[in-house]
Amino acid sequence: MSQHTAATDLLITTTEQFVKKELADAEGGHDWWHIYRVWKLARKIAAGEQVDMLVVELSALLHDIADSKFHGGDENIGPRKAREFLESIGAPEATIRHVVDIIVNISFKGGHNNGAFYSPELGVVQDADRLDAIGAIGIARTFNYGGFKNRAIYDPTIQPDLHMTKEQYKNSTAPTINHFYEKLLLLKDRMNTATGRQLAAERHVFMETFLEKFYQEWEGES
Repeated sequence: MSQHTAATDLLITTTEQFVKKELADAEGGHDWWHIYRVWKLARKIAAGEQVDMLVVELSALLHDIADSKFHGGDENIGPRKAREFLESIGAPEATIRHVVDIIVNISFKGGHNNGAFYSPELGVVQDADRLDAIGAIGIARTFNYGGFKNRAIYDPTIQPDLHMTKEQYKNSTAPTINHFYEKLLLLKDRMNTATGRQLAAERHVFMETFLEKFYQEWEGES
């Protein structure tokens, strides 16, 4: 695991300030505080892995710098913006390439993002990002985004679709509860690291408990 130096600390601090400014007005589930949580989780997970910490931290900080969901579905804006910023602060080219590869390949995209690129650093940051999509935080983010998109909370007549194409997943208007089955409950078995799997198992159980109580209250049973 690479160690921080004064130069790498400056790169990380400058990136942190840039991301805070860029995401100041972002939707609540994809704002600076999402980045903050993913960054902290990535550092926790990385402690048990042999990884380049500079790549991990820069990738965690920049992974949602321009989420395609909020930019007309353009998946090139985020990687391009990250590259331009990292070049502007003098990050090494090899580091920039690695960070951009991670940003391109980190997303779930309906379970269809199985790119050719993988690295231990991607595994760490992807686990951290997925962990922030589940558990108590994941529940809060899911309903926040559903409200942002004016989606129904739940409709028993609309069943989850586990076989959506990437485009269908991206354009889905299904009730928010369906998202648990179409993504969140699937993430536990898609973790890359031992720490990620352990944390995901705990968060998964919390979501199952929440859903059980949700259905009981929906039917007025409790």
